[in-house]
Amino acid sequence: MDPVIFTIFGASGDLAKRKLIPAIFELYKGNYLPENFAVLGISRSSYTNEAFQKKVFFESEFIELDQGEAEENKEFAQRLSYLAIQTAETADYAKVKSTLAELDNQYQINGNYIYYLSTPPFLYETIPACLAAHGLNTEEDGWKRLVIEKPFGYDLESAVALNAKIRKDFDEDQIYRIDHYLGKETVQNLLVTRFANGIFEPLWNRNYIQHVQITNAENLTIGDRGGYYDKSGALRDMFQNHLMQIIAHLAMEPPIAADSKAIRDEKLKLLQSIRPLSEEDVKKQVIRGQYTKSTIDGKPVKGYRDEKGVPDESRTETFVALKFFIDNWRWADVPFYVRSGKGMPTKVTEAVITFKDPPHSLFRKEEMVYNDNNQLIIRIQPDEGILLKFGMKVPGSGFEVKDVGMDFHYSDLTNAHVPAAYERLLLDVIKGDATLYARGDSVEEAWRFVAPILKAWKDDPKIKVYGYPAGSWGPAVVPKLIESDDVTWRNPCKELTTDGSFVEL
Repeated sequence: MDPVIFTIFGASGDLAKRKLIPAIFELYKGNYLPENFAVLGISRSSYTNEAFQKKVFFESEFIELDQGEAEENKEFAQRLSYLAIQTAETADYAKVKSTLAELDNQYQINGNYIYYLSTPPFLYETIPACLAAHGLNTEEDGWKRLVIEKPFGYDLESAVALNAKIRKDFDEDQIYRIDHYLGKETVQNLLVTRFANGIFEPLWNRNYIQHVQITNAENLTIGDRGGYYDKSGALRDMFQNHLMQIIAHLAMEPPIAADSKAIRDEKLKLLQSIRPLSEEDVKKQVIRGQYTKSTIDGKPVKGYRDEKGVPDESRTETFVALKFFIDNWRWADVPFYVRSGKGMPTKVTEAVITFKDPPHSLFRKEEMVYNDNNQLIIRIQPDEGILLKFGMKVPGSGFEVKDVGMDFHYSDLTNAHVPAAYERLLLDVIKGDATLYARGDSVEEAWRFVAPILKAWKDDPKIKVYGYPAGSWGPAVVPKLIESDDVTWRNPCKELTTDGSFVEL
């Protein structure tokens, strides 16, 4: 593996302390990193190397240090350096260049640098341009890779403009738009489940699937993040990026090879195939909501508009549910239902494939409570795994049929350490594997689908924002999206195999 310097812009911030440095340390402990590596933290705050090491490593509440490995811990800490600059000042990047050269010489890095933008989005254009002004984007003496956090743009126009500006200084194959959801093992396993098993792929089409539903729920409310969240909302915060990527994994055509270009080409084709929503479609097929005050487990919970930093008349959605179609041969006329929200009964993300009824139901009786629709539930978090639901005969006389589940839990597959999302994604950057990163054209296509929804909400104040009590499964009108007499939303609980027959509080 090539030697590398991780250069983290915004290194004094929360993401670096909470996710990035712990991820790099776990890779170091697991012997995943090259022998020659270094970490350079860059931010405006003034720290010495020792103070930075103390803040993000020795005294971090996000890293558990084994005192029996004091020498190993010390050796890792010595690889952490810090540089204070004015991030928006081009002249200050001369310091970045000289510091990188010193570390390169000390650890024999051969010019391989990763620039991780753990910064506010307004710096996503500035930092690449400043790096390029000092020749830190060229690959004459080693590769250079730019990692950008979400949100990548605020809408379609800003995403297209941002892509264009960054590409002036970095080639597309140097740009890694990170989505930590794609680093989850179970998201990656969607591809294996589909394409490595002959029992699933023949059924994965309009002939056998009635509908697909995806649920992303968070039990936490906004809390003190109201000022930020009110400018975003559930559609921008979750659907446009994380959930669109999950949809692409679920619905894409088989790639010709298991490499980044082939996989990302198919994801782009899928996103291009999603049927655009008109303003009338938005009114009928998209539901937005805000959580209202409630009592959960005897404790009062604030409503969204009562949260700090949220305007009294805010119409920003904390919940969104929508129905859409994919116009290609595989998915024609199969509805996709997606919902995402804050202040829900539990924290869970899962996809549910609902298969069509048998053509002739031999055993259905009016007095029987039995759902003929088999379901495949793919749990992304927590209690990661797969559950297949089908009917079996109840012992005894007659043909009483009962739903049963056959489940597999991902944790049963190995006792070894499974890299967390950021560990896996950072390792892929070092290797130059962009499979789990969003490509610029795919990001633009995702925004292109979302744009009419945002426009309709902005232009038509008559489109309702429904309230739902914190701790519930969203507005009361949401079940009406699924136009089926015998199938509705699966309301999951924390455990994969527990059906949503009750609300978990």
